[in-house]
Amino acid sequence: MFRALAVASVALGPRSAGRARTMASHQLLVPPPEALRKPLSVPNRLLLGPGPSNLTPRVMAAGGLQMIGHTHKEMFQIMDDIKQGIQYVFQTKNPLTLAISGSGHSALEAALFNVLEPGDSFLVGANGIWGLRAADIGERIGAHVHTMVKGPGGHYTLQEVEEGLVQHKPALLFLTHGESSSGVLQPLNGYGELCHRYKCLLLVDSVASLGGAPIYMDQQGIDILYSGSQKVLNAPPGTSLISFSDKARNKIYARKTRPCSFYLDVKCLANLWGCEDKPRIYHHTTPIVSLYSLRESLATMAEQGLESSWRQHREAAAYLHGRLQALGLQLFVKDPAVRLPTITTVAMPAGYNGKDIVSYIMDHFDIEIAGGLGPSAGKVLRIGLLGCNATWENVDRVIEALKEALQRCPRNKL
Repeated sequence: MFRALAVASVALGPRSAGRARTMASHQLLVPPPEALRKPLSVPNRLLLGPGPSNLTPRVMAAGGLQMIGHTHKEMFQIMDDIKQGIQYVFQTKNPLTLAISGSGHSALEAALFNVLEPGDSFLVGANGIWGLRAADIGERIGAHVHTMVKGPGGHYTLQEVEEGLVQHKPALLFLTHGESSSGVLQPLNGYGELCHRYKCLLLVDSVASLGGAPIYMDQQGIDILYSGSQKVLNAPPGTSLISFSDKARNKIYARKTRPCSFYLDVKCLANLWGCEDKPRIYHHTTPIVSLYSLRESLATMAEQGLESSWRQHREAAAYLHGRLQALGLQLFVKDPAVRLPTITTVAMPAGYNGKDIVSYIMDHFDIEIAGGLGPSAGKVLRIGLLGCNATWENVDRVIEALKEALQRCPRNKL
């Protein structure tokens, strides 16, 4: 026995042998968790909140496929498919179009980190939580941030935007197309042209609206557009879509300082995603399985057609609005022209605690809806009809659940 150990030590060499002796020199302080000895249990719920949404069978099947390498030629082909899908759903021909390895927040940061430099003037339309988040990130970069603040339910007119452009002379304007915290759909026609007249780039958040409401990146003069995978596209959270116009690209490539994030450096990502005529160089390991799912969700949208998807969401939302009003509830956004078709906000019924309603519907019907968020907290209930969930059958289900919740939940009658 001693001889065998001695031979092993000689074979390993003095340094390796010492390392082998010290590998188990401490006792484990943390035992294997008992919870991980149990099988994974996930409830079957209908997700009618503001996102994420339920996955389609096609997307779930994609998520069960075997892994390949992130630099394999087959993976690059999947990435190329995704780029074309993004160009379709964005309605853009921008070569600098790609997916970010991260949620919609990471796409927002990629836009701001790459376009803004310290000292740049940044104008933000803050009519809900997403404008406030954009302003926060801009301040962290060191930009001079100017916010146009509106209460939940408001949107920005061309005149209001022009006044901000004249006063602050920004390099970049941020607007949210679909403000999921308030249920507002921001008009976009004419805003890109207006920004360009004042030498300003237009950045638009379409996380909650893409696929559910018309958006035309090139024709509307949008310079940077981003969205997420987990809403109308019915894919898992964790990947996001982004595209840059030539004007935005030129500003990025002419910047005097390097972006403050290596991970989100668009020059590196452009190479990784084959957006330039150069050999692809390793930057980071992309979320391969999530990209399978994103590819299939974009393929589903391409097969259905954008106009068909827009119509589906418009009609489902109209049916939902009618049924809510029949219950005596009030829609939070008064102007029908600026109601977001994917996420409907309902004015909080008098005397109720929104958390009671949300919990009752979850506990008794396995249906998710949500309360307000940020500036709309305590003011609204939010019901999402996203992608495959935008059906009349689902509207009927959530209305019956909401009707019972209003009957059973406690109410302060003072």
